[in-house]
Amino acid sequence: MALTESGRRTCGRDESGGMATAPIKFNEPDATSIALKDRRDHDIVGLGVIIAAVLLFVANGSSVLRDFLHSLATGARPQEPMLGTALVLNIALLLFGWRRYVDLTREVGQRRVAEEVAHRLAHTDPLTGCLNRRSIGPALQDMIHTARATGHEVVAMMMDLDNFKKSNDAHGHQAGDAVLLQTAERIRALLPEKSIMARLGGDEFAFATIYDPDHVEAIDRLMIRLNASIARPVEIDGLALEVTASIGLANTGPADPNDAGTLAELLIHRADLAMYQAKKGGRNRYYWFEQNMESELRFRSELERGIREGIPRGEFVPYYEKQVDLDTGELTGFEMLARWKSPRHGLLSPELFIPIAEEIGLISELSESLIRQALRDAREWDPRLTLSVNISPLQLRDPWFAQKLLKLLVEANFPPHRLDIEITETCLHENVGVVRTLITSLKNQGIRISLDDFGTGYSSLAQLRTLPFDRIKIDRFFVSTLGKSKDSGTIIEAISSLGKGMDLPITAEGIESPEVLDELRKYGSFKGQGYLYGQPEDADAVRALLASHNLLPSAPAISVNELPEMPRAATA
Repeated sequence: MALTESGRRTCGRDESGGMATAPIKFNEPDATSIALKDRRDHDIVGLGVIIAAVLLFVANGSSVLRDFLHSLATGARPQEPMLGTALVLNIALLLFGWRRYVDLTREVGQRRVAEEVAHRLAHTDPLTGCLNRRSIGPALQDMIHTARATGHEVVAMMMDLDNFKKSNDAHGHQAGDAVLLQTAERIRALLPEKSIMARLGGDEFAFATIYDPDHVEAIDRLMIRLNASIARPVEIDGLALEVTASIGLANTGPADPNDAGTLAELLIHRADLAMYQAKKGGRNRYYWFEQNMESELRFRSELERGIREGIPRGEFVPYYEKQVDLDTGELTGFEMLARWKSPRHGLLSPELFIPIAEEIGLISELSESLIRQALRDAREWDPRLTLSVNISPLQLRDPWFAQKLLKLLVEANFPPHRLDIEITETCLHENVGVVRTLITSLKNQGIRISLDDFGTGYSSLAQLRTLPFDRIKIDRFFVSTLGKSKDSGTIIEAISSLGKGMDLPITAEGIESPEVLDELRKYGSFKGQGYLYGQPEDADAVRALLASHNLLPSAPAISVNELPEMPRAATA
């Protein structure tokens, strides 16, 4: 499936049911451009000079040479000296014309080669040799024309490599280029002979082929082979780099537009939507386009726009979940949870908007806005109550995050020792060096650091020993399944022993029933939080609750069994 010198790709019959088609080509030159090209290819003036010089030489050469030889033999003066001079000039003109013709012809040839190279570079990707974003559209249009002429269909595919950026950042751009080249070769090896293929940029590819609509299952088999092939490790300088692919597919149908250009754009758009669903569905898979994906895209676009507009409007607000000492029943603090009071959709949970904010690069702005509000709220609480805040892994990549957080503390006049920053365990696996620097910087300011979701990531005992955490938080999955899963009890017992051995206090998330609480107490002393102690509430509700129970400044701490809506089993 190599690209020819004329910039063409062809499509042929494949064992999977594809159908041979005519060559797919870029725009052909018209008659005018061909005539102009012929004039550039030949020096008409130089060629005319040569022809005239040759004719003049033939006409005068014989008589002049005969007179010259006679005078040379007899020693007499030439009878026609002017003709002799004309012959010499004629020879000089002939040599000049020939030299001009040869030089200009060579120059024109070099220019033509340069134009062909420029044309090829303009329509192909220099790294992989595939078509590029500019040329995939016309090539797909030609394929659609050919398929319709033969009664067949076209399937367009969009592919994006999963986790390619991480591999590229970790091993360098040279390794990344090698992965892209290997990926392109593996795709070429599996696609039908005359398919078209393009690299759109980065790690995104598009390809298309013609198939028999009665054998659509052949495309499914092709996708399975593609996913399996791309998932094979790429060997580079002793390293085995592993990437997978998310692929979206869209095919032509009888209800599609008649205009091939419009249909080509539509196919690429639909395949892109399907690819996004493949990523959302878990990556390393393929999805066919479905009509409901359009509505999902519109909803997502609406959420993106809402996030951009809602942050400066103050639509994102902190809610607070109680944290309790399970031994004494004393309220010790709150964890801040993000909520979006959307004018159109109502109150939305962070599971819906946090991933989108991360993808569109607004998570830092959103988080700082929430932390600023939370610090102002918590400043009015009893000084013994702490505030816990979750930090996105993307924020840890910001070298100025510690300084930004310190600025927020100064603005709110909030004591750093009352703030607890929670870092998820998966962050340690991504970049433990950056996390170590950040933790050290924050602790130097007096801020406390907790390792969140412990038990779900990849942290080791060495990391726990070298990283100065102040607390471990057990992931809610293990807590909520206590009494139902023997493994959860074993894991919590191990974490409790680890905490005791390393002198690290532990918080258990996800306490949602008295039965779970009773099971949890069997494994040691913990702080706890969960819906057993009430749903998260906004700042006004928390302040009213604390005020009614003298938990605002200068008031003594009270036990949670004195607070409303708290089951007696929670402090039994």
